[in-house]
Amino acid sequence: MSKRINIWVLITGVLVGVAALVLTAFGNPANMGFCIACFLRDIAGATKLHSAGMVQYVRPEIIGLVLGSTILALATGEFKPKAGSSPATRFIIGAFVMIGALVFLGCPLRMVIRMGGGDLNAFIGFAGFAVGILIGIFFLKKGFSLKRSYPSTLTEGIAMPGLMIGLLVLAIAVPSIFAMSTEGPGSKHAPMILSLIVAIVIGALAQKSRLCMVGGMRDAVMFKDFNLIAGFGAIFLTVLIGNIILGNFKGFSTYNQPIAHESWLWNLLGMALVGWGSVLLGGCPLRQLILAGEGNGDSAVTVLGMIVGAAIAHNFGLAGTASKLAEDGTYTPGGVATAGKIAVGIGFAVLLLISVLNILKKKNKEANA
Repeated sequence: MSKRINIWVLITGVLVGVAALVLTAFGNPANMGFCIACFLRDIAGATKLHSAGMVQYVRPEIIGLVLGSTILALATGEFKPKAGSSPATRFIIGAFVMIGALVFLGCPLRMVIRMGGGDLNAFIGFAGFAVGILIGIFFLKKGFSLKRSYPSTLTEGIAMPGLMIGLLVLAIAVPSIFAMSTEGPGSKHAPMILSLIVAIVIGALAQKSRLCMVGGMRDAVMFKDFNLIAGFGAIFLTVLIGNIILGNFKGFSTYNQPIAHESWLWNLLGMALVGWGSVLLGGCPLRQLILAGEGNGDSAVTVLGMIVGAAIAHNFGLAGTASKLAEDGTYTPGGVATAGKIAVGIGFAVLLLISVLNILKKKNKEANA
């Protein structure tokens, strides 16, 4: 594997940072120009899989990321339907990755965007994310594998792109069938056409560059290859510099950050769960969307698992609660309810079981060969 930094990774990172700033300026929530977990959660709410009224909206960004990946993959001959790599296990891991992300209040991509916005809570999340990735790497070195996928049918490959096209058509033609927030994060969004176009471009670039936060940290640790992780460094610097230029940067602080809480332990543990699960899946939530756009049925199942995980998180009160500063100056710290803490603990137990069993399965196979 080459240790040279691919220029496309840097270009993608810079443009993702710019896109996050632009979409925020045009209406997306602060420090949330792009957030895979948050936007999948909003889609789960819009389709009435959960009833949390403040987070319900058909996010064009998710649709655009998948379609951008599909368009470029088709144009370059990289659209290759495949599936069969432990889909049920991937569905379960995807659900727990989403629960961990919503405890933290953001996916790895939003974590970096929050870091660029001066949110020190996100730096704590980054520390947990790194620990989770190291745990996942430990099991990879021990022989963890969800087995290979196999060439599949065209219908398998177009399942997720087709679902996204259907969702877009319905959102345009009959928007009334969806739930839509009138307050809270779900009510804050850039114009649909702008969000869609920007996301299509980013989806295509992410498909070409293979941008992945988890893959970047994994490669840096295992192979001393800093190619992919450089892209996320580019996102951080672009968002930081952009916020300074736009006058949005108020310094680094844990206090009163947009849609965040200061419960440092659960910021750390939530993202540790995300990091571990993403290593087992072979990519972060963004990468799973891009792979699904390329025709990977296993990644499509993983994305569906994330959507279900979002529904579970909000139906059962597992997601973190953001801190709030009232107009009269009263500050109400956010945090994580007991149910969310228990869910994170269960998530760690499930990932440990999956990790161990898939090592034992490989060793038993080798012993019987």
